[in-house]
Amino acid sequence: MSARKVIVTNNRIDRIVVVGGGTAGWMAAAAFSRYFDNGRRRIIVVESDAIGTVGVGEATIPAIKSFNAMLDIPENEFLRETRGTFKLGIEFVNWGRQGDRYIHPFGAFGTDLHGIPFHQLWLREHARGGGGNITDFSMSAAAAALGRFGRPAAGARSPVSEINYAFHFDATLYAAYLRRLAERQGAIRQEGRIVKVHRDGESGDVTSVELEGGRLVEGDLFLDCSGFRGLLIEDALETGYEDWSHWLPMDRAIAMPTANRSSPDPFTRATAHAAGWQWRIPLQHRTGNGHVFCSAFMQDDEAERILRDTVEGDELADPRLIRFTTGMRRKAWSHNVVSLGLSSGFIEPLESTSIHLVQNGIARLFGLFPEKDISPVERDEYNRGVREIYEDVRDFIILHYKATQRDDTEFWRSVRDMDIPASLARKMELWRLHGRVFRENAELFTLPSWVAVMLGQNVWPEHYDPIADTLDENRVAQAMEQMRAGYRQTAQQLPSQEQFLRSANAWAMADEMPLSMGAAR
Repeated sequence: MSARKVIVTNNRIDRIVVVGGGTAGWMAAAAFSRYFDNGRRRIIVVESDAIGTVGVGEATIPAIKSFNAMLDIPENEFLRETRGTFKLGIEFVNWGRQGDRYIHPFGAFGTDLHGIPFHQLWLREHARGGGGNITDFSMSAAAAALGRFGRPAAGARSPVSEINYAFHFDATLYAAYLRRLAERQGAIRQEGRIVKVHRDGESGDVTSVELEGGRLVEGDLFLDCSGFRGLLIEDALETGYEDWSHWLPMDRAIAMPTANRSSPDPFTRATAHAAGWQWRIPLQHRTGNGHVFCSAFMQDDEAERILRDTVEGDELADPRLIRFTTGMRRKAWSHNVVSLGLSSGFIEPLESTSIHLVQNGIARLFGLFPEKDISPVERDEYNRGVREIYEDVRDFIILHYKATQRDDTEFWRSVRDMDIPASLARKMELWRLHGRVFRENAELFTLPSWVAVMLGQNVWPEHYDPIADTLDENRVAQAMEQMRAGYRQTAQQLPSQEQFLRSANAWAMADEMPLSMGAAR
């Protein structure tokens, strides 16, 4: 029986048009020009200097490292060019109860013993009156608590090898860096404001976008990176938006940068307020701050006052108000338009997932890259996968609000008592019974993340998993104490992250003396 031949056609997509620049647009342009611009296929970015971007100081999750590595971006150069810093996790203040403080670190807690999840052994030890804080058993958390950093070396066996990290960086500088990279790889930037979208009368596909002055930019595949508006995916194709504000009622943010007063911390901070929360993102050259809040419970001027009263350092710019509705497009890919970034949906930045959702969309499109005659099967598979990860992130963010004991304001009572998606309710109930968490499909947040937030916000299981009783209590306690001591001692030996950045030639600032070694604060 002869093998069937693969059919070769002239149905190839030759022109990819990215509508909008910013972080999402230039991430897409850099990735597609790196792999799809083969001399025949062209990558065109339509961007207008007259249209601003939402970008403020950005925090990320560890997956950003794989995206930069895919583009062969040297990490130290990237940090220097974007005034970036390392991020070992997120510190949460006042979320469970007023005065509470915990960290959601990157990486695992401890080491599983004989296949039994470490947190179950810790829960058993805690029930016996020992164990300390579970974050004592995280290398990332131990380093973050001391403001230290070390890059894990390949093959290293010391606890520092367990550090996992992401970055803080200036989103505008990152977009500019990616633009230079994309243009070196052949991407073409077209300056202009889009005034009209042209569609095929029969298929409904977008054929071109028209710029002021009448110039047409034609394409076979369009990537909508136009921000909240969704110029193609919504204005032109009317895909529809699924509103999640009944679960995540935050709808506004006020952003404002301030001058650094000390050496930057290697973690993001999220501090809960009366009707929302405040981010603090330390960069090399400034600190990004913002107050995310619900306008149904707080007025804009009050939110601004809270932000100004609580930031550290001198203000570097006037506060900027951003309005949004949490949710996602009903279809991220419609006809020959794929939406990325804010045009695809928005989930508040509590766990720093915005850039990852762009990255995920790009990777997913790589895996399902179409021909001109787009298959509905491939398009549906893309949309299914995007919905899956958005709902995954949605549930994890809702957890932070639902898992609170605060009753000091109407806002916190409202979110504490709200109904939640069945998918999250099931996870929380499984946790409450025996501290079990099961990762389904390709969920973004792994077991340690759920453990960190549940325990950090005082959601304790009724019992630990009985399987933990199969191991000798004294031996487990001894092993745990050795782990804890190893993390603590290793963290104490690491340099401050500023010292690390300078020694790696990743620090862009010109001052001679590190803030961490006595410079003016």
